[in-house]
Amino acid sequence: MSRNPLRAALTALAALLPALALGLALTATTPPAAAAATPVRVMPLGDSITGSPGCWRAVLWNRLQSTGHTDVDFVGTLGPQGCGVPYDGDNEGHGGYLATNVANQNLLPGWLAATRPDVVLMHFGTNDVWSNIAPATILAAYSKLVDQMRAANPAMTVLVAKIIPMNPASCPECGQRTVALNSLVDGWAAGKTTAASPIVVVDQWTGFSTATDTYDGVHPNAAGDQKMSDRWYPALVAALDRTTPGPTASPTGSPTPSPTVSPTPTTSPSPTTSPSPTASPTPTAGGCTATWRLAGQWPGGFQGEVTVRNGGAASIAGWTVRFPLTAGQRISQAWSADVTQSGTTVTARNASWNGALAPAAQTTFGFLADGAVPNPAPALTCAAN
Repeated sequence: MSRNPLRAALTALAALLPALALGLALTATTPPAAAAATPVRVMPLGDSITGSPGCWRAVLWNRLQSTGHTDVDFVGTLGPQGCGVPYDGDNEGHGGYLATNVANQNLLPGWLAATRPDVVLMHFGTNDVWSNIAPATILAAYSKLVDQMRAANPAMTVLVAKIIPMNPASCPECGQRTVALNSLVDGWAAGKTTAASPIVVVDQWTGFSTATDTYDGVHPNAAGDQKMSDRWYPALVAALDRTTPGPTASPTGSPTPSPTVSPTPTTSPSPTTSPSPTASPTPTAGGCTATWRLAGQWPGGFQGEVTVRNGGAASIAGWTVRFPLTAGQRISQAWSADVTQSGTTVTARNASWNGALAPAAQTTFGFLADGAVPNPAPALTCAAN
């Protein structure tokens, strides 16, 4: 009787052995779960058309997301500037900057080291055209910028725009100057492209109307943002398909200082040094804050930049910034805001496209002024409308 239980146990064990073997085999041959895809890092690079607020980036980003291109990371040392929709707003769109200044002052390597892009979307040269820089000089700056991109990433894909048309009231010659620059971009790109680091020309000029697609003859309105996004989209999708994301190690570099920026009008001399910001944000009604930055200076004038941020917990529909200029300075030109001056008081109200700011969103406006740089920096007040 004592041997029957033992025999039954051995019989049961024998029956289990094939199942155990099968389980071990399945465990050994089942592949590990796939690692999350490394996103392709895309740097939008340019001036205020790209970054102030450059809402074509918001339209482009959301189109990429809705069409399944979710493995994309827009990168830059600047953040989003209030386009009314959620999007990845990191960028290198520096209002008022010239491509030639960025190249001559070697500003790009620091931005590249801080953000490590795989693809660059470059719409750059509007302020160079406005400043009557020769097309050959602008293209030489393009070449230097591309060389710096390739030094940071030998497999960089560069999408270079034929810039959108210009027809500002203060520069009647700018329209033809834009044509002159754009007419040379294809030839320049053909001579500079390589198999490892292709340069793709994206025609943002053809079919773009300064009358219907800009609000001031230079900067795109909502219709212009849509057109720019529509032109970038197919070229960027093609770049994403052929791009292998680079390593994701933390960057070791840091952005270089802000450049000395030449003002956009052709009558203003080139600036000299560009001091760092001299005023802290001033919170006022509705959580609105305003920060002053000196963007450039030259004998008898300077360029100022003001960043407006919603520091509150609720969205705001508009904003008004005021500050004094007490040493006889006079505003001569402004962009991205409706700026007026009465005596020593300057009042800046949001443009139609950058008034609505979600919590933590920000936007920037700039201006040129005659006279000495304010010292100390003026005290800004900001009120939400």
